[in-house]
Amino acid sequence: MAVPVVNNQDVIAWTDLGLSPVALDLGFFELRWYSLAYLAGIFVGYWYLLKLIKQPGSPMARRHADDMVFYSALGIILGGRIGYVLFYNLAYYLENPVDILKLWDGGMSFHGGVLGTTLGILYLARKEGLPWLRIHDYVACCVPFGLFFGRLANFVNHELWGAPVKSDIPWAVRFPEVIAGLSGTLGPPRHPTQLYEALLEGVVLFVILWWMFWRTQARYEPGKLVGAFIFFYGLFRFAVEFVREPDAQLVGFAQATGLHMGQWLSLPMILGGLYLMLTAKKRRVRVEPAVGSASVA
Repeated sequence: MAVPVVNNQDVIAWTDLGLSPVALDLGFFELRWYSLAYLAGIFVGYWYLLKLIKQPGSPMARRHADDMVFYSALGIILGGRIGYVLFYNLAYYLENPVDILKLWDGGMSFHGGVLGTTLGILYLARKEGLPWLRIHDYVACCVPFGLFFGRLANFVNHELWGAPVKSDIPWAVRFPEVIAGLSGTLGPPRHPTQLYEALLEGVVLFVILWWMFWRTQARYEPGKLVGAFIFFYGLFRFAVEFVREPDAQLVGFAQATGLHMGQWLSLPMILGGLYLMLTAKKRRVRVEPAVGSASVA
């Protein structure tokens, strides 16, 4: 299909923004923004989790939150990487298994990270005798921080960009691409879908969960907050994928199925999240907080 003709003078060139995937280069060691995004998401999420568990009815104490950070980080990294290998590029990694360990080259699946974090939560809940679904509710409120920083890092890495724009829009971006065998050539104006997702999955999703936690009784209805998280994330991801370029190795898959891999993986999240929200009131019970003595009905 022909790429629409758009005036390249009216759009943003990524190379003019002065961005670099490397935050600190010491010659023998490079610290990348991608790594810092993960660290920032984990630490800011932990800080926010501590604020949440101070409220009445918390399903865990401070010591549980400390353990939760470790299990979540492990789940995000291992689950995200394994998910990317299985869902997005299995054929390549079967031929190059050592490259699975090269996390610094990118390649993480959010859906895999969700599964990894879920396993970590289930392990902690079983080990400490905690209500696993309510822990999911609290952790879900903290995830948008990581999504926000991660999508910004995707933009800085000029990866996971959108499809070419069909009309002049002032925020379209020309990213460095490999065109006709030449690396670094500016491609056609594209949707900066990394920024769309940072706004929707990071800012908007955080505001929704913030309002539900602090302004409603959602935290006393097990599954409602995590249900809202996976429902709205799935919805936002599904919508943005319509203007996002599929991974190069999955172009054929998208053409054959009519949807991107990210959309197929988001459909169960949308349905599962909707189910958890609609059935949450049935699970409401008298909540015994992990700290303090007062019960909260």
